[in-house]
Amino acid sequence: MGHREDLLEGAKRCLLDKGFVRTTARDIVKESGTNLASIGYHYGSKDALLAQAYVSLVEGMGDAFEGDGTVDEAAPGSLERFQRVWASIIATMKDPGSLWRLSMEVLAMGDRLPEVRAHLAAAQREAGRGLVPLLMGGREEDVSDATADTVGAFYVTLMTGLIAQWTFDPASAPDAERLTAGLRQVVEAATGAASAGSTSTGGAP
Repeated sequence: MGHREDLLEGAKRCLLDKGFVRTTARDIVKESGTNLASIGYHYGSKDALLAQAYVSLVEGMGDAFEGDGTVDEAAPGSLERFQRVWASIIATMKDPGSLWRLSMEVLAMGDRLPEVRAHLAAAQREAGRGLVPLLMGGREEDVSDATADTVGAFYVTLMTGLIAQWTFDPASAPDAERLTAGLRQVVEAATGAASAGSTSTGGAP
């Protein structure tokens, strides 16, 4: 590997060991066997490198999101698929030492990590774009910006809330079954309201 790759791998290890705030540039250099100047040359700053390292760690969990491989057996967009996917994602949150605690660190201490926060905020759309095909089927490269900014944003918001709950209070955090039951009720209520509205406005000629 070259210095760029060495730095990224070193930053990943530092993040998992120390988190964002406690990781210094010297920690990364020591862990990666590189030098301080290479951080600026390849990534611009330590915070930019840490943000990229975090994104890379999350991307590496793609297989875990697909669980035992049965996700594709459920119809795209169905409640069954929704439950299977979120069961797999939630499973990655149950370990107290999971990497998702890093997300909570950014939320809680974002004022001390402005560049990290800015880089991760910019990655939100792509995170949503990656979740859309997992739940709705299709290919990530075919997900439009409009879909990423609506359906994708919905999934990212849901995921952020789940991370917060599983980090803060695992005992009461919802599992995939409860989450799906809640979604079913919301959909049924919305469908019923839409149907009732259509009937009331139809009227007699």
